[in-house]
Amino acid sequence: MPGRRPERRKGTGLPPLPGHRRIEAGTDGYDYEVRPIAAARAVKNYRCPGCDHEIRSGAAHVVVWRVDEGAAGDAGVEDRRHWHSPCWANRSNRGPTRKWS
Repeated sequence: MPGRRPERRKGTGLPPLPGHRRIEAGTDGYDYEVRPIAAARAVKNYRCPGCDHEIRSGAAHVVVWRVDEGAAGDAGVEDRRHWHSPCWANRSNRGPTRKWS
């Protein structure tokens, strides 16, 4: 009989597992939900708002959207932005090339 994988306890202080969403506070006072996208799941091309370069299919990246208080469910597709992971991590050093609507 195969062994069961132990359940992960909440509040362990460990960083979230890859592929799991997380909430990050922005310098603009808003909270953002960030979801990593694995290279195998990246099947379309997108334009990164951080560097204005293309994120090609097959490239790992993150999908980000603003968390609005009182909003029900996930944000609409038009509110999501696909960023290169380094561009999102360094967004405080340089602003986005496009306005966040």
